Amino acid sequence: MEVIASMLRVATPLLFAALGGMVSERAGVVNIALEGMMLIGAFAGAAVAYTTQSPWLGAGAAMLAGVFIAAFYGLIVIQLRANQIIGGTAINMLAAGLTPFLSKIFFDVTGNTPSLPMEARFQYAPMIAAWVLVIGAWFWLKYTPSGTWVRFAGEKPEALESAGVRVNRVRWISVLISGCLAGLGGASLSIFLASSFSRNMTAGRGFMALAALIFGRWMPIPTAIACLLFGFADAAQIRLQGVVLWGAEPVPVQFIQILPYLATILVLAGFVGQSRAPKSLGLPFKKG
Repeated sequence: MEVIASMLRVATPLLFAALGGMVSERAGVVNIALEGMMLIGAFAGAAVAYTTQSPWLGAGAAMLAGVFIAAFYGLIVIQLRANQIIGGTAINMLAAGLTPFLSKIFFDVTGNTPSLPMEARFQYAPMIAAWVLVIGAWFWLKYTPSGTWVRFAGEKPEALESAGVRVNRVRWISVLISGCLAGLGGASLSIFLASSFSRNMTAGRGFMALAALIFGRWMPIPTAIACLLFGFADAAQIRLQGVVLWGAEPVPVQFIQILPYLATILVLAGFVGQSRAPKSLGLPFKKG
């Protein structure tokens, strides 16, 4: 039971980020920038939660920070029609450099921000909210008009435009939602799983969320299952550190810590060729 509880907790940031990436990519915009959005959200969440002693205000700040970065990303790839892979990589690099800079300005440190007391941290709320969002995203994409618009924006944008719905507006909203959820995923790292922000604390989770999308074929429930798989691998590596498998020496911790990343590589190797992405994913739309 402890392993299951740990798996659910560790999978929570991945769920938020993967759902955000799913919304963006179903609308046709590749979101390599999830890692950077999560990192910015993690810093903003920890900083505001420490200042206000409220995890809810911290989560709100993280979502706003994610939206702000997503708006910048949207400007680059939707408005200016830049290459989405390059644009997303630039956002990740920006976040990696910006967060220690802001930490130095606000807290005079470039490493960990001040630790949060227990009352300024979440206990269970992000974990519950993540699974409510999974069910909500499934219902939204399948049964609502706006969910249909998002799906058509990524599959047949010309048909959507001809029906009177502006494709780039749908993509803008989808990218902003993506940033909001990715920022919340970052906050669940710094004020739920941990008690402060640390430099580069996302540690590749944004890319794990992208791998979960591929595994889940851009659908909410299979994507959530993939997040659980990665969460289990992460929980396992935490519990296996120091375990003795042979002789009297424990397994080197470095070999244990690569388990989540190994799981990501195996998933990508096994499913990337079998998953069909939205037909217009990564293609800028220009009204004819």
